[in-house]
Amino acid sequence: MCGIVGYSGEKNASELLPSCLRKLDYRGYDSFGFAVQANPTIAVEKHAGRLDGFTSQLPESKLGIAHTRWATHGSVTEKNAHPHMSCDGSIAVVHNGIIENYSELREQLKQQGHKFVSETDSEVIPHLIEGLLAQGKSFEEAVRETCDSLQGTFALLILNKESNKLVAARKGSPLVIGVGKNENFVASDVTAFIEFTKDVIFLDDNELAIVDGNVEVQNFSTGKKLDKKVSKIEWDAEQAEKSGYKHFMLKEIFEQPEAAQKCLQGRIKDGKVVLPELEGRDEKLKEINRVIIVACGTSWHAGLVAEYIMEELVGLPVEVEYASEFRYRNPIVDDKCLVIVVSQSGETADTLAALREAKKKGALVISICNVMGSTIARESHSTIYNRAGPEIGVASTKAFTTQLIVLTLVSLYLADLIKSNPLEKQREILSALQEIPDKMQQTVDESNQVLAIAKKYWEKPNALYLGRGPNFPIALEGALKLKEISYLHAEGMSAAEMKHGPIALIDSDMPAIFVAVKDKTYNKILANIEEIKARGGTVIAVASPADKEMEGNVAEVMHIAKTIELLQPLLTVLPLQLLAYYIADIRECDIDKPRNLAKSVTVE
Repeated sequence: MCGIVGYSGEKNASELLPSCLRKLDYRGYDSFGFAVQANPTIAVEKHAGRLDGFTSQLPESKLGIAHTRWATHGSVTEKNAHPHMSCDGSIAVVHNGIIENYSELREQLKQQGHKFVSETDSEVIPHLIEGLLAQGKSFEEAVRETCDSLQGTFALLILNKESNKLVAARKGSPLVIGVGKNENFVASDVTAFIEFTKDVIFLDDNELAIVDGNVEVQNFSTGKKLDKKVSKIEWDAEQAEKSGYKHFMLKEIFEQPEAAQKCLQGRIKDGKVVLPELEGRDEKLKEINRVIIVACGTSWHAGLVAEYIMEELVGLPVEVEYASEFRYRNPIVDDKCLVIVVSQSGETADTLAALREAKKKGALVISICNVMGSTIARESHSTIYNRAGPEIGVASTKAFTTQLIVLTLVSLYLADLIKSNPLEKQREILSALQEIPDKMQQTVDESNQVLAIAKKYWEKPNALYLGRGPNFPIALEGALKLKEISYLHAEGMSAAEMKHGPIALIDSDMPAIFVAVKDKTYNKILANIEEIKARGGTVIAVASPADKEMEGNVAEVMHIAKTIELLQPLLTVLPLQLLAYYIADIRECDIDKPRNLAKSVTVE
């Protein structure tokens, strides 16, 4: 969603902030703006569009805030871009989130004489602060009272022309403070300032930070000062660079073997899964009689694959829920239920809301995410990190495969804990899992075969993705990737369901992409392929190595390396990621920043 950055220090904020803001490009945005302290005023500059080629015209300053907007309230215009100002120009605010009671607040403020220039919900904030300052409140008091009056979610950075302090506040939307030498940063993501400092303070909900030469954190409802821990980020700025690749997404596809290796490192010992993150949870885990996996988007697909894996290995019923639906009904959850929440960013608003609902009902909640210190990680009973490193491309690739690896490790851990499977079978799976990084490398090394197919089919306006068993969710994920980055229509489904309606769509302009590896459904898949061919359709297959029967049956084949059936989804997804990437590249799409999308969805 929106990217926000603030700076207080010895450097020129007017030059530094655009650079920091560009590091958040991957979040997706449609306009941008800056405000800097320029005694005795606040200087503001904002534009609709992208930061590409932008050069700041702002005066030199040591204190400033910046914002990239992903539109929610109001169209994409310069007036709707942030920062938003008070009537007298003394207060500048940037905001990530949604103010749910803004209509009511806006009407009250209009009656008090305040003038609005934008269509946004965010503009009520500087006017509220301005009104409280006029009542004699201090800057900090005015911000605290304003935050208490807001309903919804927000991450705020605020400047006051009468103060040399930057005030930040958070409720339901991420904010992290970068603590440097003679300088401090505040941002929605550490990527914005990682080249300057790795020491960070993660703000929690209902917290406010006063940032100048020092950092003071307090609860904005009570004013109580808080002692916050400084954490250290484990990755560096180079990991967030393209390293010669044309796009971040391509780099991250090819990083998957290394990411898988890091994800597994130290988690398998003496033929068993070792998860220190679950230390002290064993007795509770032995009591569970049901598992619910909650996620959105690509993470939901990872959960669907895990449903097959976990039910086979653990022998417990597993449900996979859209986080966005989970909280709006009355889910049957109790203290015998394990809820696994999966989120790449750890800030997904719907998933966070589902987590809180599960905890309220007494469930044990384990999260799987890729961002240290994220809200979901901090609010879960236990968190297992993907260790995928920074994922900059909006369309998730290495976060997805490492989520699958973690979910497989959790399945094996539970199977060993409750003795639901023979030890020999567990060791066979673990042995194959340790080979997955090499198998991934073998598979992505065949990228040229995928590129050749993309060059033939990139002009097709539609595609059908089909799979069975644990590769059915991979068909869903393949279709999603094509939609996300190439803007072509694609539909994923179980191959068995295709003849119950969607087969009517088959023609020469709709290739059918089958995940058709050798598994227990292989013969059924062959029959489904024949149904497509009999109606004049073109079939592209993701197939097992040296599958001559498949090669003779379909128009195109993308081979994967050999692994056991349960782990095939970790490989079958790779050519589908590459196919989507190459088609989007040929179509000259904005691959790392697809239109209308955002990396971290922090609004419901």
